[in-house]
Amino acid sequence: MKMGATKVSGSDDYLFHPQLLKNLDWDSVQNILNPAITNENTGEPWLLVRPLHITDYDKGYLQILSQLTTVGNVSKTEFERQFWNMYKAGGYYLTVIEDTRSNKIIGASSLITEFKFVHNCGLRARLEDVVVNNTYRGKQLGKLIVLTVSLLAKKLGCYKMSLDCKDPLIPFYKSIGYKLEPGNANFMTIRYEDSPKPS
Repeated sequence: MKMGATKVSGSDDYLFHPQLLKNLDWDSVQNILNPAITNENTGEPWLLVRPLHITDYDKGYLQILSQLTTVGNVSKTEFERQFWNMYKAGGYYLTVIEDTRSNKIIGASSLITEFKFVHNCGLRARLEDVVVNNTYRGKQLGKLIVLTVSLLAKKLGCYKMSLDCKDPLIPFYKSIGYKLEPGNANFMTIRYEDSPKPS
């Protein structure tokens, strides 16, 4: 069974079960955050770190993503369809930070896992779509959201977590334990922006 793919009673339409974010290994990264905060103790009672929820379209999830990249004109129906596609496929651990005072999503990151034959049929993780609302700077929320999904990848048993970032962000990721791989500094893509969407 895929972790997070099967609906569990009480999960209330989260993309993955919130229990997976409990008891992450914050002791292994305690020297990175000052003051020390975790996904369960964010330092502010109104900040909540949790899985993406089906209702987050109305809480500004796509708006926070638009601070990072082009989102497009995505309807609520399209959002919900894509949410359930991810839910059914399994391996998608989209995590958000909510300001519970305004019921708005103010930070997000995506952990995507894939099954491999290498590394003894291991599980590989990728970090994508990391963003925190600019008005919430100074609360270590960038580090918090990245470390939360990084520690989740560790908990899931992934053998590696990788990311691609722009040069100005390299020092940030280095500061929380990520390393550049020699000989693997180039990232190339082919884009299919005008390809039809899968039905």
